[in-house]
Amino acid sequence: MKRSTAKEIMDSPDNPRELLEDDLRNLRILNRYLGNHRAVLSGLARLIEEQKLSRFSLLDVGTGSGDIPVLIAAWAQRKQLSAELIALDVEPETLRAAVNQSRDYPEIAVVRGDGQALPFAADSVDFVLSSQMLHHFSEEDIINLLRSWSGVARRAIIVSDLVRHPVAYHGIRLLTKLFTRNVMTRTDGPLSVQRAFTLKEWHELFERAGIGSFRLFPTFPFRQITLISVAD
Repeated sequence: MKRSTAKEIMDSPDNPRELLEDDLRNLRILNRYLGNHRAVLSGLARLIEEQKLSRFSLLDVGTGSGDIPVLIAAWAQRKQLSAELIALDVEPETLRAAVNQSRDYPEIAVVRGDGQALPFAADSVDFVLSSQMLHHFSEEDIINLLRSWSGVARRAIIVSDLVRHPVAYHGIRLLTKLFTRNVMTRTDGPLSVQRAFTLKEWHELFERAGIGSFRLFPTFPFRQITLISVAD
């Protein structure tokens, strides 16, 4: 199954507000039930435990409607950890949804900014998180993004993303047809899988970035979580 370079609807400017809001709601459901929430928490928890941290800061690049920072904030509260979280996105309508989702969590700051030009100084946060964002970019852009983020992260970059596979493609195509009429979700869901990389290709990308040692963990279903150390 060859990787697609087609553009997802979400990446186009000026999408109708109702269409985007409904798609973001669908993405929150898919994130929860198709493993992204579990993958992100497992990777972050591993780093927190290994480094024996009682407090941490994290930047979520391309946060969408902010469900991942909310997930992390709630988890940190349960674990009695002090967390400072930044939810970053460039799209104003998306940020409105993130503000609404995170309003009960003062530890989350919602910031407008471009992941390709982070508005933060060097070593600003412990962790930079990319959750289902990198597959939107070309290989060269991904390498440049990782290298840029490595200057902002003090400890590690966490990448949670899809793995390209025919079963994953046909599965999400069927699932989105069954549970939503939203054309953005129906189009972008399968296309996201087509735009993703195989485990081998992900591994090669992280090697090419050359920013530090990394550990890539396959997760169910058809996902990967990678922890890239930038403190070596």
